Amino acid sequence: MATTEHPSPSRLRSWMLEGLSDMGKPGGHTGPHAEPEPPHKGQRWYRVMCLTGVDYFSTLGYQPGIAALAAGLLSPVATIVLVIVTLAGALPVYRRVAEESPHGEGSIAMLERLLSFWKGKLFVLTLLGFAATDFLITITLSAADASTHLVENPHLTSTLHDRQMVITLVLVALLGAVFLKGFLEAIGVAVALVVVYLGLNVVVVSVGLWHVLTEGHVVTDWADALTAEHGNVFAMIGVSLLVFPKLALGLSGFETGVAVMPHVQGDPDDTAATPAGRIRDTKKLLTTAALIMSVFLIATSFITTVLIPEKEFESGGQANGRALAYLSHEYLGNSFGTVYDVSTIAILWFAGASAMAGLLNLMPRYLPRYGMAPHWARAVRPMVIVFTLVAFLVTWIFDADVDAQGGAYATGVLVLMSSAAIAVTIAARRARQRGWTVGFAVVSAVLLYVTVVNVIERPDGVKIGACFIAGIILVSLLSRLARAFELRVTSVTLDPMAERFIRDMASRKIRFIANEPDQRDKAEYRDKIEQIRADNDIPGEDFVFLEVTVVDPSEFESGLTVRGEVLHNRYRVLTLESSSISNALAALLLHTRDATGCIPHIYFEWTEGNPFANFLRFFLFGQGEVAPVTREVLREAEPDRDRRPRVHTG
Repeated sequence: MATTEHPSPSRLRSWMLEGLSDMGKPGGHTGPHAEPEPPHKGQRWYRVMCLTGVDYFSTLGYQPGIAALAAGLLSPVATIVLVIVTLAGALPVYRRVAEESPHGEGSIAMLERLLSFWKGKLFVLTLLGFAATDFLITITLSAADASTHLVENPHLTSTLHDRQMVITLVLVALLGAVFLKGFLEAIGVAVALVVVYLGLNVVVVSVGLWHVLTEGHVVTDWADALTAEHGNVFAMIGVSLLVFPKLALGLSGFETGVAVMPHVQGDPDDTAATPAGRIRDTKKLLTTAALIMSVFLIATSFITTVLIPEKEFESGGQANGRALAYLSHEYLGNSFGTVYDVSTIAILWFAGASAMAGLLNLMPRYLPRYGMAPHWARAVRPMVIVFTLVAFLVTWIFDADVDAQGGAYATGVLVLMSSAAIAVTIAARRARQRGWTVGFAVVSAVLLYVTVVNVIERPDGVKIGACFIAGIILVSLLSRLARAFELRVTSVTLDPMAERFIRDMASRKIRFIANEPDQRDKAEYRDKIEQIRADNDIPGEDFVFLEVTVVDPSEFESGLTVRGEVLHNRYRVLTLESSSISNALAALLLHTRDATGCIPHIYFEWTEGNPFANFLRFFLFGQGEVAPVTREVLREAEPDRDRRPRVHTG
């Protein structure tokens, strides 16, 4: 393989591309198949839980208010339905996802295996579009909500009036700066914020429950009003099921929980193939987070419903979007209330950290591998800048409005959760686990119902998701087109017979003939040699045939295994399997040159037909304009013309 000396890079470039194999090192390889450096040792599961928790737990800032507006007096009952779906549905689903996909790809990797070729790639790009919707809207919505709390603070309203857009952009920029500094810093900030925020919420909930117990009439009044409004328990449950989709934001956090799995430390004897400790600890992470959130959701929905007047939840009311903050000021005083406000603003701002971590783990695992992103997309810092700029654009488009982004957020969350449920249902069925198959199928049906209802009520979410999907597919295809002539073979391995052929030719002139295998009979090889000799006016029969079989043309990178055989007791043939004929031939030529120190020659015949149509065949199916594309791949891989393998076409 070609290795060309590169000038010493700048300190900025080295810093930006830190973590990408040998990037920034003199003479280091910068090709698309550069292996990433070994990952950091990871963090204990409860610390990583705090990173996902800043997204999951921060919903306490607005979830009780959303539940009260959607369900009214039924808010505690509807929240119990949400908790049941969480513990009996979403939690088992994502525990199975963690087991089936322990490297952070999540349900997308599980579903990717169901489809092959371009169908699978487009399907994954679609799911990545919804994942981008979920994660990016999490960043922008949380920052917008934090700025809303800041602007609406009684002490700051006059000063920060009409500054919400600027404040939101500053918060998004600060989030990006944390990740530019380093992942460990993000973990540390998340742990501090979660501990403080949950601690303050324990105080608010405890004081709220104390007031409920000491003011017994509030429970009686609530129960009487609930019975008068809905009549019986069955009617209450029925209405709760109908309003449940509006509470679905309380399910957020599971997808990022599995997306950040690679950062969970696991056991010392974990391997890449079987990271048993990481899987076990990720299950602990998911279960603990779900249990903590379930307790808080039930307790907060109950105390806010019975202690806060209904009118205060409405637009313009003091509890609108800040029900727990209202109680903290009401029962614990303005000093504690201000501390609670600051904590809520901080965790809402940093809620985008888990989403950013999910994006940084998910996107580089797929797009560069598909050839649908530049090779630097594997490095963290450039991707942080890209995602931060996209977040700026989304914030500007939606004018930092929380409500305008709610539909897109819910759609992204529910689509990913539905796909996860379907993926584990299929996995359980293939494993012939009948009980789990039925259970996961029921969960899939529930989540699909919630998704459909949400889409019907808030179709803007699908529209926004479609924009993300269209953008990802367009950029991905343009990137793959721009990288069409890139050498993308990760390794070349020769069997003993192939090595013998090349070693034998090295003592003379190395001549290969590119042959498209047909009948593979004696006449085919005899006629091919005669044609090459006539077209190029060369004597002799000292040639080795190269035959490439295209396996999956949608794959961008792959290793190359070369096998040698002698056919009809006369003709030496090297067979190769690859996603692209031209790339396979170019990689073998460069490997032969490096192994022997001789410049190899390869002979082609011109491909008949329209050149543009042939290029499209190469782009989509890995075959077409083989001769000129092979030469172009070699030219890009080896700038030195004297060291470049020779391509002859007749």
